[in-house]
Amino acid sequence: MEADFVIVGSGSAGAALAARLSEDGTRSVAVIEYGGTDAGPLIQMPAALSYPMNMSRYDWGFVSEPEPHLGGRRLATPRGKVLGGSSSVNGMVYVRGHARDFDHWEEEGAAGWGYADVLPYYKRMEHWHDGGHGGDPDWRGTSGPLHVTRGPRRNPLFHAFVEAGQQAGFEFTADYNGRKQEGFGPMEQTVWHGRRWSVANAYLRPALKRKNLTLERGLARRVVFADGRAVGVEIGRGGGIEVVRARREVILAASSINSPKLLMLSGVGPAAHLVEHGIAVLADRPGVGQNLQDHLEVYIQQACTQPITLYRHWNLFGKALAGAEWLFFKTGLGASNQFESAAFLRSAPGVEYPDIQYHFLPIAVRYDGKVAAEGHGFQAHVGPMRSPSRGAVTLRSADPGEAPRIVFNYMSTETDWHDFRHCVRLTREIFAQRAFDPYRGKEIQPGADVRSDDEIDGFIREHAESAYHPCGTCRMGRADDPGAVVDPQCRVIGVDGLRVVDSSIFPRITNGNLNAPSIMVGEKAADMILGRPPLPADNGEPWISPRWTTSDR
Repeated sequence: MEADFVIVGSGSAGAALAARLSEDGTRSVAVIEYGGTDAGPLIQMPAALSYPMNMSRYDWGFVSEPEPHLGGRRLATPRGKVLGGSSSVNGMVYVRGHARDFDHWEEEGAAGWGYADVLPYYKRMEHWHDGGHGGDPDWRGTSGPLHVTRGPRRNPLFHAFVEAGQQAGFEFTADYNGRKQEGFGPMEQTVWHGRRWSVANAYLRPALKRKNLTLERGLARRVVFADGRAVGVEIGRGGGIEVVRARREVILAASSINSPKLLMLSGVGPAAHLVEHGIAVLADRPGVGQNLQDHLEVYIQQACTQPITLYRHWNLFGKALAGAEWLFFKTGLGASNQFESAAFLRSAPGVEYPDIQYHFLPIAVRYDGKVAAEGHGFQAHVGPMRSPSRGAVTLRSADPGEAPRIVFNYMSTETDWHDFRHCVRLTREIFAQRAFDPYRGKEIQPGADVRSDDEIDGFIREHAESAYHPCGTCRMGRADDPGAVVDPQCRVIGVDGLRVVDSSIFPRITNGNLNAPSIMVGEKAADMILGRPPLPADNGEPWISPRWTTSDR
């Protein structure tokens, strides 16, 4: 098997890349994917999101090492092992990231990745539907393959949350993916006609109708090099080992966990670490696997005094009814991820743009769906966006079939603890506003007796969960930056014919969920790989609070 371009991974960036590289029919593209089909209601029904990310059939099943600052807990690190990658198992929340996130990338050496450069690619990939909630049409795209919609927000609690935020003195935003991210407002989702709109549905399935795009099933074991140039990918399938050859380039889009693992197995990474595992060093790149970042969050849960929450459907009959309505009509509760209101806030005066994110949910339940609270309730997922903590992905062994070691090193600085305490107290302030008066019962979690810094720290240590946004492990930077892994063209520094195109190249984690920026990276890299000029810069000026130096609201 051989193709002009060989892409490892059919996830958010990989699928967008495959679709764009094969678009004009003149180049052959092969996509290597280890996972199976994304067909079936558990993936396609938005409300069933807690199932696929906890099923070994669809998930790589990675877990962190015992986290030293979280009481030695091992945290789940789900990554999609299925067509569409993590976009087929994620929460379907659509957040571009703040304009300043990308300006910071550029300052860190990722030339050409400032907000003015990436905004045109967001517009190219989107098909935005405002759902009558207002928004910023000039900042959005309306003809791309990725449908972006808003939930119906029928539950009054969604509105109570947004009203409470304004009562607490914070901004309102009609479109956090437009000019103004800061504030409370409606949340956006990658759902279309009641179905999960993954990159498999948006990009890959239509593109696979082309003769010049093929899907190769198998486990990528390593990149094959000849004279310092990537010439193919060794895969394991059917009990044997084969090589899928690349006439032009190999592109890793295998996730922030698997891309650095593949680089290291191929001899690109920290030399001493590779030697330790008996791997011949092709390029000593100390940054491979380092700079691991993620978003951590806690759930603040409040009992609800009115029986209006999703808890009334949290039984066999309710779930069956919602499932049947979705199966036959693609409508009803099953047709939304239930994240329909959101907020992006600044934690303190002097913080220029939001560094706290909220997801609001009209039920008190764990993300994995395992534990519903004792009755009617609602919750806010909250966490800081720009933690200074950094972790690493390293090899456990030279066996491609073995999962790597993942240490996030969460909460390793005093800043983390200070920021998280603030998030907990801020959420209590918002839930105490008069908009929640008709609904507010007792606090379920952390509980009214958890008040002091030490008590809140104990709650965080025990209950903080990953938002599943790992990134940064193949950091993009200047070619002469010893810690960078890829240059601003996504080319792996120190070898030829190899690129990394996924969330692992982010210099720093963006605000919010990472599916949208990962797809954008695939879109933008496609033009680079094809040697096309980038889309013309879009110099829209993002909204920054005029009070940012003196107030957090």
